[in-house]
Amino acid sequence: MEVLFTSENLISFLVLVILEIVLGIDNVIFVSIIMNRLPKALQAKARFIWMVTGMITRTILLFGLSWLLAQKGKPLFSAFGKEFDLASLVMLAGGLFLIYKTVKEIHHKLEGEADMAAGISTKPLGFGNAVAQIMLIDMVFSFDSIITAGGTAKRVEVMIAAVVIAMIVMFLFSPRISAFIHRHPTLKMLALSFLVMIGFVLLVEGWDSQGTHDLHLKNYVYFAMAFSFIVELLNMQMRKKYVAPVQLREPHLSDDTAHNGSDMAH
Repeated sequence: MEVLFTSENLISFLVLVILEIVLGIDNVIFVSIIMNRLPKALQAKARFIWMVTGMITRTILLFGLSWLLAQKGKPLFSAFGKEFDLASLVMLAGGLFLIYKTVKEIHHKLEGEADMAAGISTKPLGFGNAVAQIMLIDMVFSFDSIITAGGTAKRVEVMIAAVVIAMIVMFLFSPRISAFIHRHPTLKMLALSFLVMIGFVLLVEGWDSQGTHDLHLKNYVYFAMAFSFIVELLNMQMRKKYVAPVQLREPHLSDDTAHNGSDMAH
């Protein structure tokens, strides 16, 4: 048990919780849009189902990812003078996916495209239909979440604890977190830039796992993340009275939605 409470695991846990919360807000917003189409009496039930199924889905995927990463040292083929096992292929594919998806998301936030929320009808929904849509959207978002967890932490226990806590925090405080991030969009962009770094680490680790371990590459990445985050907090304190933040092209929880979300959370 004491092996879990190392400084590396605690740091990766904190980093992962923060990333999951900041980057999971889009998930919360889209789910909230669907839930607001339900009768008010059913919204709390749908919200609870979303939280429980979200935790279960992510936990199952994390165990699957943990099993895949445990296949290290069992090469499937050789290429370019290197042996590649299943874990290496998963990390290489995950790293490429994370970088691609993150750069696309940055483009979407700054250059602008049709919001995903704009494609969601505002017509009333049946309870079963709403739950099916919520679970589908959550599964789409959970894939990014799981790859991020795999690139941030080493122990599946740390990954599961961080993801579950992030889900609970979003469930209880999603309107407030959404409003805060909407007021400070640089936090969202900073979190996305962290994902590019995590994707890069996955690529390097997939290509040369032992070399990555010897270089302590994750430690350098964590330092860069922490330093950047502290600088941004200082910037927020210095400039909040003088400079209006840019407006990212993204949906956010309206006052009515935030009020409904607060009611359901309590």
